[in-house]
Amino acid sequence: QVQLVESGGGLVQPGGSLRLSCLASGILFRTYAMGWYRQAPGKQRELVAAITRVGSTNYADSVKGRFTISRDNTKNTVFLQMNSLKPEDTAVYYCNAKYSLEYWGQGTQVTVSS
Repeated sequence: QVQLVESGGGLVQPGGSLRLSCLASGILFRTYAMGWYRQAPGKQRELVAAITRVGSTNYADSVKGRFTISRDNTKNTVFLQMNSLKPEDTAVYYCNAKYSLEYWGQGTQVTVSS
């Protein structure tokens, strides 16, 4: 059974930082491209950041220079370091694993508010 379990979300003030983690099980993690998506109320889900199995990364323009995606294949975990957070970053953040099939986590809420 494949599971992607996100953690690290919460409430943070503008300008603050959070680190999201996604622990994967049931897949051969190192063969999967991993990504973080987010969905704000009333909006479509959008790609935030992605990392290939060899470590190449890409980011949404809105988070470039503020967010960093990384992976630890020894721990089956992908991370999203989020700095200089803005109210518009408020959303549910989802972990995604993609290879021959695609899997999603349940999501973790990130709220940026003073």
